[in-house]
Amino acid sequence: MRLRDKVVIVTGGTSGIGAAIASAAVREGGKVLIHGIVESEGKELVSKLGNNAALCIADLMDPSAPKQIAAECVRVFGKIDALVNCAAIFDRSNIENLKYEDYLRMMQINLNAALFNIQACMAELKKSKGAVLNIGSVNAHAGEANLLAYSMSKGAMVTMTRNLGNALGTSGVRVNQINPGWVLTERERKMKVEEGMPEGWWEKLSPTDIPSGAMTTPEQLAEGCIYWISDESRPFTATVLDLEQFTFIGRNPEKS
Repeated sequence: MRLRDKVVIVTGGTSGIGAAIASAAVREGGKVLIHGIVESEGKELVSKLGNNAALCIADLMDPSAPKQIAAECVRVFGKIDALVNCAAIFDRSNIENLKYEDYLRMMQINLNAALFNIQACMAELKKSKGAVLNIGSVNAHAGEANLLAYSMSKGAMVTMTRNLGNALGTSGVRVNQINPGWVLTERERKMKVEEGMPEGWWEKLSPTDIPSGAMTTPEQLAEGCIYWISDESRPFTATVLDLEQFTFIGRNPEKS
């Protein structure tokens, strides 16, 4: 029970990686405020997790949402020990087709909201000497040509994590980041099919794409997140960790 008596906020927690993190946190003895925008998904997840989970529906495009989420967590569970910034949106964009309004929305959800979620939780996190875990992406290193805005938002998150990790070190609040690689979420399954790949594409990938032979699951990634929101990771802060199946520098994939 690595999170016994800990209270955790997980934004974007009603599906995908966020839902897996929320589920793992409850299993480890934590109480979780699950944030999201799809109420039906959230209610279904909370019903599975029981009394140690609660739901907060809030649109992160609204500047008041961070304070709403933090206040709801304190109202329901009395404190905040950890914040997991997992909420994110994703689209295909490049320098030629990127629309200004889509860029602003990407930055608001993926970056600005994460920053102000931390600000809204800061007083409680200082009391508990708690932890922030930002969920980034390996695309932060540069990203693909058609992931321009998304990659920029995750790159800026790296700077935010390192800056706040350093700035808050003496307060006892730790700020770290995990950069997932390719994860087999339900959204990823559907999106690839919509883009023309066949059903079951995830079972037909080459060792160049997935060296282990199977894509990483949200549940596997969630196991790596528990360490960073538990006291086990104390005193480490300002860490940005890639969780991927291959390295980006010096990679030598198998030749067929």
